[in-house]
Amino acid sequence: MALAVDAMAERYGKLPTEVLRNASTVDLIIFDVALSYRNHQQRKARGEVDHTSYSQEDLRQAMDRVRSKNEN
Repeated sequence: MALAVDAMAERYGKLPTEVLRNASTVDLIIFDVALSYRNHQQRKARGEVDHTSYSQEDLRQAMDRVRSKNEN
């Protein structure tokens, strides 16, 4: 949490206490999503992103495994 507040403060030119005082949960969520997307784009540009696609059958089997674990 501290790193997110620090990064937001740096990005918006605010002190961390200003971010804590004024930011809402929505601000934190948007910041997290934007940062995750930027990191994904950078990894993609470096060729580090796995472009594996899954078939419907693969996804169904994965869901079945999760459901069976939750039933126990």
